[in-house]
Amino acid sequence: MQKLTILFDLDGTLVDSAPDLMNAHNHVMRKFGFETKTAEDIRNLAGKGASVMIGRSIWGQAKKEFSKVIDEKIKKQMVKEFIDYYGKNIAIESKLIKGAKEFLDWSKKNNIQMGICTNKQEHLAINLLKEIKIYDYFEYVAGSNTFDYCKPDPRHLTNVIEIMQGDIKKSIMIGDSETDAESAKAAKIPFILLEDGYTDKKVSDIHHDYLIKNFDGIEEIIKKYLID
Repeated sequence: MQKLTILFDLDGTLVDSAPDLMNAHNHVMRKFGFETKTAEDIRNLAGKGASVMIGRSIWGQAKKEFSKVIDEKIKKQMVKEFIDYYGKNIAIESKLIKGAKEFLDWSKKNNIQMGICTNKQEHLAINLLKEIKIYDYFEYVAGSNTFDYCKPDPRHLTNVIEIMQGDIKKSIMIGDSETDAESAKAAKIPFILLEDGYTDKKVSDIHHDYLIKNFDGIEEIIKKYLID
């Protein structure tokens, strides 16, 4: 019998994927004659999802980034090029957020079941998890295209909990953005927010029950929910 279910966002929550997203972004920009960004630019803009293809939803960011491109055929070519390039270079510079691996180990030892709810495409999410060697911790991975809806729709979360045969009353969401927060709030499950996420919102403007810098010490929060 599982004691608890924890759902994780991926980009900006478990993995700092901005460097590889930046490289894919710049590859496409160079190929199609648009302006590239420096690593510093991208990190500053990583929280400004409307400006670049970084963060919670690759498709969503791409559409906004290419809003100035009128030709729909060119847009599709650029998005395809981005997905193809990124898929082949998904974990060159990406790395786990501090304390994440230790927390996953601790959760597994404590019989906590874990799942991924990301607005990254499912196959890219699975590839990243495998490349960064944490895929086996998770019972289910739901991406933006797994269901007919995705975050902030709460069904993205509740469906995964149901599929894993978890209990909505014994579930927690961990994420880094207002998209994660809104979905958790609508699903009526506690939400743990990571600071410095891929969002342009201030943490004070994002709903959360707990605020953490990284995964160091998060066990103390989770222990509260392990008590029946």
